[in-house]
Amino acid sequence: MSLALSPPTGDAPLVTRLLARWPQISERMLAAGLGATAPTADLPEGHFTAEVLPAIYACGRAVLQAIGEQRVFTRAEVAAFVVPVAERHAEDRIPLPLLIEAMHGSAQSVLQEAAALATAAEMDDLVVIGGRLLDLLMHINITVVETYTEVEQSIYHAEREARRALCAALLGGLPAEELAARADTALAERYTVLAIHIRHDDQPTTVATLISRRRIRILQRALDSLAGTTALTTFDGSTGIALLPVAAETELAEQLAAQLAEQFGVAVFVAEYRSVAREAVPQTARDATDLAELARLLGRPTGVYRLDDLLLEYQLTRPGPARDRLAERMAPILDSPHLIEALDAHLRHGSDRKAAAAEIHVHPNTFSYRLRRVAELTGIDPTEPRDSRLLAAALTIHRLYPAADANAAPPGHRV
Repeated sequence: MSLALSPPTGDAPLVTRLLARWPQISERMLAAGLGATAPTADLPEGHFTAEVLPAIYACGRAVLQAIGEQRVFTRAEVAAFVVPVAERHAEDRIPLPLLIEAMHGSAQSVLQEAAALATAAEMDDLVVIGGRLLDLLMHINITVVETYTEVEQSIYHAEREARRALCAALLGGLPAEELAARADTALAERYTVLAIHIRHDDQPTTVATLISRRRIRILQRALDSLAGTTALTTFDGSTGIALLPVAAETELAEQLAAQLAEQFGVAVFVAEYRSVAREAVPQTARDATDLAELARLLGRPTGVYRLDDLLLEYQLTRPGPARDRLAERMAPILDSPHLIEALDAHLRHGSDRKAAAAEIHVHPNTFSYRLRRVAELTGIDPTEPRDSRLLAAALTIHRLYPAADANAAPPGHRV
């Protein structure tokens, strides 16, 4: 039996009232679906907003309009909205049972919204809308299952894995011709080497895995789009290397860092080395990794870093007796954070002692006393230009290698 909506009365029909509230209902659907299903409920707020919410809004609005027009909303129409989102979820390896559970949670929330809006005289209309929503849910379930199956069996999935293996071979200096053929990728004589590091955020293991998979997908698509070719990458969601088969002379790396930081919601550090010969890729990748990690440890902002940007800091971090000796010179004040704080402020403000004292909320006389204590304990006077540079280097090593400081500090030392 075919069900139809009741003729409109003086008030707006139920489906029209649902449409008017649809933006808010869409947000509540997402919260009741993926937002309420473990482990996705533990993901950072807004994790699915940019990709999933627009699809929920557009698909639901189209369905409600079809119901108002009393026409069938076809599976092909459903697929146009659902397939792109399902593909991304499949690539992120969100478990299929979890996704189906979330979709049913969303559907239940829509029925609850409709029931809350319906009057006693609109029960027949509520039944029509409920029936159409069940049809929609059936189409969505079938589409999602088919999409997941296609992604798992896709030749592109195998090619992605082959590209990762090819990238790993190039980074290891191993023979790569056979892997390049499997990945359908031509080997280049020179590459732009990018090391990508993400500021770490503590998350439960399951949540961290879901976030990492999404980040891997977003990075790959961003790289491919910006470079205009398929990039090779070993990025694991936190760190990794990308190889571009051309010497990028544009601001590709800058665009990548800004785009990833916006989409990931965390600081992103990219170290770039251009036009690297293939045989030099392994060592360059190690250097780039060190440089990106150094930018992260120094608390630098999101951006692209090249060796000239961190030349002094990079050299200071190289192992050797000079680095160890600098760590030793900091040892006498390690247990006095107020002295380290004063030293740091002095190094940043130079001769402007009032500004430095104001920054750490002490009187200028107190600030001067602390600098004298630094000089007495370390034997290096912060107010002397040469000694100031030495202390700046020692402070950098202290921040990057606290373990070295701990080893250098005398047992039980206190200031």
